[in-house]
Amino acid sequence: MATVKQLQQTLQLTFGLVPIVAGLDKFTNLLTDWSHYLSPGIKSMLPMDGPAFMKIVGIIEIVAGVLVLIRPLIGAYVVMTWLVSIALVLTIGGNYFDVAVRDLVMAIGAFTLAQLTLITRKAN
Repeated sequence: MATVKQLQQTLQLTFGLVPIVAGLDKFTNLLTDWSHYLSPGIKSMLPMDGPAFMKIVGIIEIVAGVLVLIRPLIGAYVVMTWLVSIALVLTIGGNYFDVAVRDLVMAIGAFTLAQLTLITRKAN
């Protein structure tokens, strides 16, 4: 049976590496064309084109992932907030509700990482 610390470490690696990979992919679009996730309304408000904006998003995601790896409590809350924000933007845009729901579920996982990190700190 896994210990609380092992579960915390598993989530830490997951929420550290996945944002880094997604962030890096904003530069290559190997997984998907990320600019498709921007609604026309949001695109029209941006001072740059969609792909350039998504590169900025990629940098933020890479930083968030690294933060989870080195400071899991703070990083988990940052990733949780980021995922909820993405879900809200997708919902407001009226598209990709499935991705919005997935991001909310992942935000719950990031919150769980934060709570497990607190538990393991108290135990030490």
